[in-house]
Amino acid sequence: MHDFLERHFRLAEHGSSVRTELVAGLTTFLTMAYIIFVQPAVLSGAMFGMPTGMDFGAVTTATCLAAALASAIMALYARYPIAQAPGMGENFFFVFGAIPAATAAGFANGWQVALGVVFISGVLFLTLSLFRVRETVLNALSPSLKNGIAVGIGLFIAFIGLQNAGLIVKSPATGVTLNHHFGSPDLLIFFAGLFFAVSLHARKVRGAILLGITGATLLAVVFKLALPHLPESLAASKDVAESALVKHFALADRIVAAPPSPAPTFLQMDLRGACSLAMLPFVIVFLFMVLFDTVGTLVGVGEQAGFIKDNQLPRAKEAFVADALGTTAGACLGTSTVTSYIESATGVEAGGRTGLTSLTTAALFLLALFFSPVIAMVGGYAPLTAPALVLVGAMMLRNVSKIDWNDPTESVPAFLTLLGIPLAYSIADGLALGFISYSVIKLLTGRGRSVHWILHLLALLLVIYFMAVRARLG
Repeated sequence: MHDFLERHFRLAEHGSSVRTELVAGLTTFLTMAYIIFVQPAVLSGAMFGMPTGMDFGAVTTATCLAAALASAIMALYARYPIAQAPGMGENFFFVFGAIPAATAAGFANGWQVALGVVFISGVLFLTLSLFRVRETVLNALSPSLKNGIAVGIGLFIAFIGLQNAGLIVKSPATGVTLNHHFGSPDLLIFFAGLFFAVSLHARKVRGAILLGITGATLLAVVFKLALPHLPESLAASKDVAESALVKHFALADRIVAAPPSPAPTFLQMDLRGACSLAMLPFVIVFLFMVLFDTVGTLVGVGEQAGFIKDNQLPRAKEAFVADALGTTAGACLGTSTVTSYIESATGVEAGGRTGLTSLTTAALFLLALFFSPVIAMVGGYAPLTAPALVLVGAMMLRNVSKIDWNDPTESVPAFLTLLGIPLAYSIADGLALGFISYSVIKLLTGRGRSVHWILHLLALLLVIYFMAVRARLG
């Protein structure tokens, strides 16, 4: 088995080992395992108290199966350490955009029509991938834009981590602000995990991120067990009583649980309804979202891992095909758009360099179907995985030095991209801002011919898309 893995994934060539890849795959899985619980809560409507008609258990199984299948395709076909799962953002648009539109158009089975829309968009993704359209877009990006994307995604990941930890909170006056309640057990657990992981990383300890998550988990378990024994005044304080540790962290009551049946959502998409004129704009939106999300993720992880050579990503076509197949398979199983996860950067930072990392993540998604209580304990309490996101985000900022700051036609679009991704809370929207500004600035400075024609075309299409489609959909 070791020889087979060495031959197929070329571990020695990438300076890796089976152990390193397994640890990296587990690290990636732990940072994205939240989707197993978030996705069914979103698609079923349970998170919002508005049932959509989709079965919670079936979506849970569909999520794990789709993530496992798509990640395995990425591992074996593209051989990249990039895991896939139903995308955040696309799932909310599925519930608050596609389903209401299908219902308003007169379809009684709104969620089935929405699944059909995802399936059709997946077929379009696949067509664009096979004809290398997506690969052409990727290769057309300048080095400054590529590195701006990587930095922007790093900031985005870190921002999500700080929010998940509870350190950055919403503010009606400024949008976001610092949480000054440093006595909160959530923040104590987060800082303990972060400082532990950073210390190990600085000492070149392999698996530092995973060990940080493990250390934070052990501390959370100790805190949870200590809660009943706290003085009444401390237990009743706002820092403790309002903490996620008290409200959301639950110790696993068992290790193994049977997976729910996927039958209620399996092959339930309504393709005829999805092909209606009313649903066409939603096909376009899903197409744009996954196109730019995937490009952004491949660039971000590719730059971090050192895969991009001579401004090109080897096997880009295979990576895009794996992404497209994941979306079409996910729709068949009964879940929304499947895409490459930027959380894969945690596995790369843990040393993952080959498809064995994402194959490990795929296997863990299958195992999660049977070990959901344990996964729920770790993945369901955000401060445990937040340190990994913050540390990886910090590591990805090293790419800022590769931006050509002496050329405003390169640096300004890159800056708008790296700032736009976290502030728009969307990789796709941040990339769109960068693409449009890059094309316009180059044209205004008389350097339009130095830009690949496909970027000018994309910039035009994006302007039309935002003005004619997204503006109407809200």
